[in-house]
Amino acid sequence: MSAQLNPKIFKAYDIRGIYPLDINEENIATIIRAIYTFYRRQLKKQNLTVVLGRDMRISSPALAAVAGQTLMDMGAKVIDAGLVSTPTFYFSVLAGKYDAGIQISASHNPKDYNGIKFVYRNGDKLVKVSQNAGMDEVKNSALLGQFAPAVAGGETQPRVNFLDQELETVLSEFDATAFKPLRVVADAANAMGSLYIDALFKKVPGELIRMNFALDGTFPSHQADPFQPKNVVDLQKKVTAEKADLGMEPDGDGDRIFFVDEKGKIIPPTVITALITREILKTTPGAKILVDVRYTKNVVNVIKKLGGQAIISKVGHALITEQLNREGAVFAGESSGHYYFAKQGGTESSLRAIGFVLEVISKEAKPISEIVAGLSSAVESGEYNFELPESPSVKEILAGIVKDYQSGQLSTLDGITIEFPAWRFNIRTSNTEPLMRLNVEGDDEAVVKEKLLELKEKILAYKATEKE
Repeated sequence: MSAQLNPKIFKAYDIRGIYPLDINEENIATIIRAIYTFYRRQLKKQNLTVVLGRDMRISSPALAAVAGQTLMDMGAKVIDAGLVSTPTFYFSVLAGKYDAGIQISASHNPKDYNGIKFVYRNGDKLVKVSQNAGMDEVKNSALLGQFAPAVAGGETQPRVNFLDQELETVLSEFDATAFKPLRVVADAANAMGSLYIDALFKKVPGELIRMNFALDGTFPSHQADPFQPKNVVDLQKKVTAEKADLGMEPDGDGDRIFFVDEKGKIIPPTVITALITREILKTTPGAKILVDVRYTKNVVNVIKKLGGQAIISKVGHALITEQLNREGAVFAGESSGHYYFAKQGGTESSLRAIGFVLEVISKEAKPISEIVAGLSSAVESGEYNFELPESPSVKEILAGIVKDYQSGQLSTLDGITIEFPAWRFNIRTSNTEPLMRLNVEGDDEAVVKEKLLELKEKILAYKATEKE
């Protein structure tokens, strides 16, 4: 059975592949046994309590059924979370003080994919199993067929509605009675974010205009990936047509969320991070805030003004969760739309991000475009991707670019980042695809356009190909 496994499904941050070619009802049992074996070794317990959740993909019910049975066969007490977003899944493991959790989901990937995100609890923190935290052990165990022996005592607990508990917890952190009745458009892309957005607007005042809220694993509207601007166009049009105060769009499993202002303009995630940071530092002065290396200026400028501690992180949700917990930070924002909170064990909480945005609009009683204008101090290029040639190597390309910009301040935290007084750039290779990624930010649009063009020409000169 282990011979049927494609080793490439074991990614940097999760397990993901095409169904049924890479992941199917037969080989997921092997994967789950490997995960449970890792959990036993890590937590030093025989009978573990494991939350099992899933998304709305066509293949998810069957895969979850096999996963649940396999866990029981191994001796686990399975907490059935049913259909849940990934943030609700994280909340369930933490709030229930369970040992670990497994979520059947392929996030924002197209309909043919499925996968597994899995975590275990360490006190009031969650550990995402990833390349740096156990993924290789799970991979080797699965490929070699080396598992802990099954023990008696496995069972399944009746389904628990964790979303209601999550919503109650999150709303208790805000003055929800002060929320104004805003007009909000949300495009859920027929995916998991529809659940928590729907639940939220049953508790707070305002009008929710729903787009693509019916769960549908075929993604009939568009791919559930708001990081690609083409997938947000319908939302932008609807916001202006409806004269709404705000638009929002989560990704496939709901752990990322993008916001659109009342003019239909996408608000850069770093500006939302700056907004949340400002509110947190008002009540938690001196707190540590993480911001990923791609774009830092908007957030760092707010942190400096308010006396917080800015910490630059690598890119990648598992890496950021690990660093937030290790550094004792209270919040992290990633430029791909992930928002992480210590209160959620260091993992994403889109509900909290929405709560901060609604609260600020209500308190300041002015359009969100005006609010974020006061928080935006830098221009960002957007991410550009390049497919690389076999030769020269990535190392040689990066060395050449470092030499060309040697007068700047270099960081090799994640790829290369070089900073100048008025602008900065980051070039890194993808953890999930054979790509080089370029991001440029600066004090004004002119310098960003100029330096973006300059850097693209340098990369293309190495026979790389720009990818749409």
